[in-house]
Amino acid sequence: MSEPKAPAPAPGDTYKGWLFKWTNYIKGYQRRWFVLSNGLLSYYRTQAEMGHTCRGTINLATANIAVEDSCNFVISNGGAQTYHLKASSEVERQRWITALELAKAKAVRMQAESDDSGDDCPTSPTASGQGGTSRNSEVQSTLRTLGSKVEDLSTCNDLIAKHGSALQRSLSELEGVKLGGETGDKIRQVTERATLFRITSNAMINACRDFLALAQAHSKRWQKALQAEREQRVRLEETLEQLAKQHNHLERAFRGATVLPSSQSKPAADSKGSGSGKGDVSDEDDENEFFDAMEDVQEFITVPADPKYHRRSGSNVSGISSEIGMDDQSLDEQSLASNPESPQPQELEPVKKRRTRIPDKPNYSLNLWSIMKNCIGKELSKIPMPVNFNEPISMLQRLSEDLEYSELLDKAAKCQSSLEQLCYVAAFTVSSYSTTVHRTGKPFNPLLGETFELDRIQESGYRSLCEQVSHHPPAAAHHVISERGWTLRQEIALASKFRGKYLSIMPLGTIHCIFEKSNNHYTWKKVTTTVHNIIVGKLWIDQSGEIDVVNHKTGDRCHLKFAPYSYFSRDVARKVTGVVTDKEGKAHYVLSGTWDEKMEFSRVMQSSRGGENGTEGRQKTVYQTLKARELWRKNPLPEGAETMYYFSSLALTLNESEDGVAPTDSRLRPDQRLMEQGRWEEANAEKQRLEEKQRSVRREREREAARTTNPTEEAVIEDSINDSPLKSTHQDNYKPLWFERCDDPVSGEATFTYSGGYWEAKDQCSWEQCPDIF
Repeated sequence: MSEPKAPAPAPGDTYKGWLFKWTNYIKGYQRRWFVLSNGLLSYYRTQAEMGHTCRGTINLATANIAVEDSCNFVISNGGAQTYHLKASSEVERQRWITALELAKAKAVRMQAESDDSGDDCPTSPTASGQGGTSRNSEVQSTLRTLGSKVEDLSTCNDLIAKHGSALQRSLSELEGVKLGGETGDKIRQVTERATLFRITSNAMINACRDFLALAQAHSKRWQKALQAEREQRVRLEETLEQLAKQHNHLERAFRGATVLPSSQSKPAADSKGSGSGKGDVSDEDDENEFFDAMEDVQEFITVPADPKYHRRSGSNVSGISSEIGMDDQSLDEQSLASNPESPQPQELEPVKKRRTRIPDKPNYSLNLWSIMKNCIGKELSKIPMPVNFNEPISMLQRLSEDLEYSELLDKAAKCQSSLEQLCYVAAFTVSSYSTTVHRTGKPFNPLLGETFELDRIQESGYRSLCEQVSHHPPAAAHHVISERGWTLRQEIALASKFRGKYLSIMPLGTIHCIFEKSNNHYTWKKVTTTVHNIIVGKLWIDQSGEIDVVNHKTGDRCHLKFAPYSYFSRDVARKVTGVVTDKEGKAHYVLSGTWDEKMEFSRVMQSSRGGENGTEGRQKTVYQTLKARELWRKNPLPEGAETMYYFSSLALTLNESEDGVAPTDSRLRPDQRLMEQGRWEEANAEKQRLEEKQRSVRREREREAARTTNPTEEAVIEDSINDSPLKSTHQDNYKPLWFERCDDPVSGEATFTYSGGYWEAKDQCSWEQCPDIF
């Protein structure tokens, strides 16, 4: 562990050595190799990493260095980075402190020499407009300061003249007094010096006046020249930054990138979810949850297409060289969703005014770990959770939130090209995750037979119905019909595991979207959701995995990749990329964005293969694209959303009371309503009552099924039910009310589909067939 004693560092020398760095409360101090060079302090796990992987760097020019005790010291640059370090001995600590102080002094001096006098105030080089305004204000302020100082000098000149004249009069009077010869000579000498002092002061004041006049005369010219220099500097900095990014981008693309999956042009049975999250903010964990940036590179890169392609269309990605051809389904410069056959606006009934607020969330503290520490490895649906960790909506309502951006499907229904339509469908799949970024609360598990309707015919032209069709495993069926030419249906079952540090939620099931006009039938699956920092720290959510959106009529496909968060990645967080291809595997559009903010798409004009990866023998595809256009952007959260569970505008209305809904509707669930009103103790008691009632109904249903099938085994079955009421197999003879199980002709899966009758029963207020679940 000990190192040979290094000599005292000289200014400008590179200083290296082992130090212990604080990582976290679990691992404590870890031994790291530190390198001090050119005013930067960098560290690595081993000396061998110096050539390729830097774990962190701090700039000493803006850093503070503080000594804690005989061996410990802290380096911080104002909160963004803080290193708690420990040397092996007090002598070694002093060597490092000396080296750091010398390097810091040199870095500050070099920075001061390289900056202009007007660059003392830090300004973002990208904000050229705002920076120019602040610099103009700075120049004007400097001129005003100079003017005020000259005015002070002028005042001093007047005072000098006034007091100088009085002094000369006094001296003249003294000359008239008959004094000795020596005294008279002294007085005359003082008078001469006073006169000389006044002349000198007047000359100084006049020079200052001339300087001020000259500065005022040339201030505008100087200001314009200074502004031009600053703008040129900003442009050069931006150009240099862009070149650096492009160089790094291309270097990563051609040196170690992977090719687009070869299976992209083949039908996929299901989406590929990513099991573990890459999002722990600690760079010191050696488990498989963390990856370096080079392990998380994107599978393709895009570059601007040659201007000659902007008036042409088509693409060919089958080889290294591409021929540009015409494509009847191409986009022109008009809007994607334009359709001359779109219906004209009609007179509608007044839209119902929905609520915009719910009661604020109470500030009740409860330790999640104290509840979940005994539940590691169990299904989330089998963990008894108090409402303190819930949000006041059910999973059925949360599922209906997928329709937050239903206008994307409205636009897709108007598209003339199936490839354009696929872009909008892909954007819709991504948009459904935008409501989850701050939502760490757990929705209520629906009771078996619970339903939720969302009638938005007036506002958005659709009607949605969800029903809990299974309890163990929990599964919900969802059906949406829109007057604007599309139908959406899905059956979602959740598989969830608590792993101590994080919670993984894996949605199972396929989502179907059918467009009436074109008869295009799309399917896709959801990605894995991971909740991090269950033990300590602030809870945060990540989405990771891959989605294949497939058009079963045309064979078109969009492959989306949700990049898991990585502490070492240089990419933006929550990044999503995708490529839209036809049945031949030819790329037509490239999608990019983030699942919590926006998605854009670019038309592919040409493509080529990048350099090979020596270890895997793969290549990366380089796409030449037109300018990116926005497909979708997240709506801002309502004011005060942080006190309302971070609900979106749609989510705030989901639990709003409505007349005429089924008696099994989630809005009528008492524990959920009590929680929304802030009465959490009553809500917990009511939640236990409902769960026990559901268990009793289930035991009775299983007894009845046992009597019907084999009465002689009734006693044995009843004993097993009493021992473990929640361990029975799927459905225990339960039949959903509004959905029925059948084989899907497209996917071949057995799934629950809407059997009809709900909206007719609502029109007639006929709910006699609904069970009493609340």
